Amino acid sequence: MNTELDKLADAVGLLQPGNECLRLAFGHACVARIEHLLEEPEVVACLHALGAYLEGRLDAQGLARACEDAQQLASRHRGSKSIDGCGHAAVSASYAVANALSGKALQAASYAAYATVYAEGGYGAVGERAAFEPVFDWQVDTLREVARRCEAHAG
Repeated sequence: MNTELDKLADAVGLLQPGNECLRLAFGHACVARIEHLLEEPEVVACLHALGAYLEGRLDAQGLARACEDAQQLASRHRGSKSIDGCGHAAVSASYAVANALSGKALQAASYAAYATVYAEGGYGAVGERAAFEPVFDWQVDTLREVARRCEAHAG
């Protein structure tokens, strides 16, 4: 849905197997921006675990446990089961965290964008492309910056 983000993701090789750190860092940036929309402390803890992993304070096993926890928590969120559950900002935010921890950065970005629009404009706003433009612009700028940082760190 964010075509500029998709183009940039291709240009920086976001989906390349060797770019796990870039995927995790970009996913983390997207969900950290919407942390205030998370309702469950356990999901917040999963997000913080991703941050700890990126800072070298958590090992791969800890990341895998947090990933598994985040996926279970997102699917169990009380809004997930309702017909309008996807319209709830916290549900989308929880799925954003689960995807970020799984290294699915573009999916995390998409869920984060929906969470932002749901929170700001409600269910009706998601049908309006203009409602997404500010978050889409932020995501493109952020991926560009995260890619620069990862490249500088690797070099």
